[in-house]
Amino acid sequence: MPRTYFHRLTLLLLLVTTGMALASSPAMAATRIHSVRLWPAEEYTRVTFESKTGIRSTLFSVEHPDRLVLDLEGVELSPPLETMARNLKADDPYIKGIRVGRFKPGVLRVVFDLKTRVKASTSLLDPVAEYGYRLVLDIYPETPSDPLMALLESRQAGAAPPPAPHPQQEAAAPTAPPESGAPPAIAPAATGAAALPAVTAASSVATAAMPTADLPKPPANGVASSSKPLGMQRITIAVDAGHGGEDPGAHGRGGTYEKRVTLSIARRLKALIDAQPNLRAVLIRDGDYFIPLQGRTARARQLHADLFVSIHADAFINSDARGSSVFALSEKGATSVAARWLAKRENDADLIGGVNINAHETYLAQTLFDLSQTATINDSLKIARAVLGELSHVNALHKGEVEQAGFAVLKSPDIPSILVETAFITNPEEERRLNDTQYQDRLAGAILAGLQRYLAANPPLNKSRTVRSDLQGSRLAVSP
Repeated sequence: MPRTYFHRLTLLLLLVTTGMALASSPAMAATRIHSVRLWPAEEYTRVTFESKTGIRSTLFSVEHPDRLVLDLEGVELSPPLETMARNLKADDPYIKGIRVGRFKPGVLRVVFDLKTRVKASTSLLDPVAEYGYRLVLDIYPETPSDPLMALLESRQAGAAPPPAPHPQQEAAAPTAPPESGAPPAIAPAATGAAALPAVTAASSVATAAMPTADLPKPPANGVASSSKPLGMQRITIAVDAGHGGEDPGAHGRGGTYEKRVTLSIARRLKALIDAQPNLRAVLIRDGDYFIPLQGRTARARQLHADLFVSIHADAFINSDARGSSVFALSEKGATSVAARWLAKRENDADLIGGVNINAHETYLAQTLFDLSQTATINDSLKIARAVLGELSHVNALHKGEVEQAGFAVLKSPDIPSILVETAFITNPEEERRLNDTQYQDRLAGAILAGLQRYLAANPPLNKSRTVRSDLQGSRLAVSP
């Protein structure tokens, strides 16, 4: 055998062996998306791609027509990506359609056809809890909505603010991929930034909104009567349904998610508050979407709320734990080990929900407020004691006194704020009761009774302001 031929054969074998080794190495393995989730809301729509490994991506926008283009590098076309258009709702405020296809070798392209011009950003979240790596795409309106103006318009119309759209019904496991099925038909795209196949979209079944008839009526004897009239003062109470969207909160053995229970109770509490003279409630979230903790307090401040109530359902590793609790903020540390543990669990919601620093920098700026808020905390403790006393008529108390800890959602420097753990969702009996609408009504009634008891004894001092002063000189004015 000629020597040169032998050398060439050896070199060829070496190249083939090296190529096979590189192709089989983890670094060269394609990334597989095993779950895609869509969370639409008026505030913003979130799309989450989850994988066991990090996801590299490039995002850009295209005009005429308006589209967002997300290029996923080294990602294989998997069933969750092929079927993601089926999870798109017809009433999504921003996305009209979704197309997925191979743009070029090594790059998978996802095109979002838009209903309107938007702002968008992406962030890669590290694994946390049962979640893997998540690439989060947040789509916002080009001109953010003004919650204060929306409230004023609703007052002018004599109605409550319209609820946000309700997103798709979540699967039992938060990380489960969308329902599998036959891949959608793909046809060549007519126009676009690149030659991308078009995917036929189908709307998914939406979670039904709570019927108006199902909202609670003001209880005849369930609300504390005021020893002092509240007068003609208009008092705004911010009602915060804990968790939401990507952050399901705690869950019971029966499959109940905390985020759903808290939203149902919050809506019922709002209905009761709005039925009272001179009281008005605003929901911090009215749909299944995620809001960062500091964004919740920022929204309450934007709406000039006088009180802030955050609704939750407690959880513990021991299913025997039971009872209701009420918490206020502490500047000096938690009042118990359990309170410290609970505060950490609730504060970790931002890690699970995924705070996009770039998109939420306005929310994060709220933490620059001076938090030397002794007077606010004192008022919070008074409210918490009143609410805890009323809850004792509905459920056993987990602890007989108000506890304090460093809850991020309570760190508003000028709004008395409390966090209500309605019951233990990890206790089978209490989980069952939390799913009972009549029991939810009783919990909402007790919270309102406690708020009224506090307001009767501690009427707000500076409530002579009207919507005119709220607008600080705006021409639009509505008398109380």
